[in-house]
Amino acid sequence: MRPRRIPMRTCVGCLEVRGKKELIRVVRTPAGSLDVDPTGKKPGRGAYLCANAECLEKALKGRRLENALGVKIDSDTIEKVRARLSAPPPDRR
Repeated sequence: MRPRRIPMRTCVGCLEVRGKKELIRVVRTPAGSLDVDPTGKKPGRGAYLCANAECLEKALKGRRLENALGVKIDSDTIEKVRARLSAPPPDRR
């Protein structure tokens, strides 16, 4: 039996390629709002971040997160992402 393929994604902060389950997805919904997507399955344009504050700061400073999502990011959304980084990871099965 073949080993199962692991989907890989690139962190917009450090530009390192990691497994999708290791990263946090920030999604721009079809309505235009931004949200943290713990399941990785919400519809919309997504960008991935490593689960550390350094990558978030790099992505915000270089405006990489805004460019990846194609929208201006407000401070409320940044605080949601920061809170998610400090929370324990969800159980994804």
